[in-house]
Amino acid sequence: MQNFDYWTPTRLVFGRNAIEKLPEALAPYGRRVLLAYGGGSIRKIGLYDRVRELLAGCEVYELAGIAPNPKFAPSVLEGIRLCRAHAIDVILAVGGGSVLDCCKGIAGCARSEGDPWDIITGKQPTTGAVPIVDILTLAATGSEYDNAAVISRTETNDKVAYFSPLVFPAVSILDPTYTFSVSRRQTAAGTADAMNHVMEQYFVGDSTMLNDGFCEVALRSLMANCRKLLANPEDYTARAEMMLCCTYGCNGIYALGNAYGGWPCHGMEHALSAFYDITHGEGLAILTPRWMRHILSEATAPRLAQYGRHVFGVGEGLSDWEAAEKAIQATYDFFASIGIPMHLREVGIDESRIDEMAAHVVADWPDMQTAWVPLGERDIAEIFRASL
Repeated sequence: MQNFDYWTPTRLVFGRNAIEKLPEALAPYGRRVLLAYGGGSIRKIGLYDRVRELLAGCEVYELAGIAPNPKFAPSVLEGIRLCRAHAIDVILAVGGGSVLDCCKGIAGCARSEGDPWDIITGKQPTTGAVPIVDILTLAATGSEYDNAAVISRTETNDKVAYFSPLVFPAVSILDPTYTFSVSRRQTAAGTADAMNHVMEQYFVGDSTMLNDGFCEVALRSLMANCRKLLANPEDYTARAEMMLCCTYGCNGIYALGNAYGGWPCHGMEHALSAFYDITHGEGLAILTPRWMRHILSEATAPRLAQYGRHVFGVGEGLSDWEAAEKAIQATYDFFASIGIPMHLREVGIDESRIDEMAAHVVADWPDMQTAWVPLGERDIAEIFRASL
């Protein structure tokens, strides 16, 4: 078991009508609020109007139109400008992980000195941050309970992870009913994203029985509840359990004491969505079984076999190698069964930029070299080609 130093300051307010605690959550931080959100979904479900009612008495400025794979320009830069121009006290992020990630970038840059992109990429420190409160409308990324964000810079095809202990949300308001209207496609993609978060912490060189159990049950829960939600999008119990599984995904709870696995599928997918702006969860689902097959060896087969036996119930009585192969196929089959396109060509990616993307991964994701199975540029290109 590895040493760890664990801390999380985020308050979770979970359940039906949790939004009623919004005024209380905002009160300690001040009256000047930056209300940030994405497209029109929060208006369609009536959430925007309810938020504005609860913000009565606050001085509210808005940042709308935050896109999936949130962009440094214009959204992060405009948010920084608004925070500084209006001396914003607190950011209220309403939406999914992309909105919250964008707000973390804004929060950390608005109160730190230096070039914002240098702060995002870690070349300059985050020395302060605007407090963040969020209302989640999509279960997937776990950004509501961690100190990380992923920001894209379109002009350079960079999609980078930004970390600072100062950008943990102060309060996350989680009402599963706000996810009832999430589409089948986004429900499936969110499930794939959350499953990969768990897998990146499971496929490591040193783990404990306790953490293996957390991860294996989380994966079974995500799959079972996804199937329920595709049949009945308004199944409250399934939405609630899905949301909590996703919330735990990147907070470290699933991996306390585990070795670090390098998160290689995330590193590769960031290049795909930086170059082609595809849906993150779909990219992960396409890559994951091809990564598993690429790294299958006598050394990795026992771990993949355990995954197959404990998560999918396949491979009992077989050799570890045979069980591992069944686990890989079961992973592919599950993602296909929930409607995710399982080839890069289906999401508009061909072989023309594979080598360029592979080089980008190596440059932007140094953890590839310290992953459970280290990957070089040639390995990454081979995985991309196998995914076509």
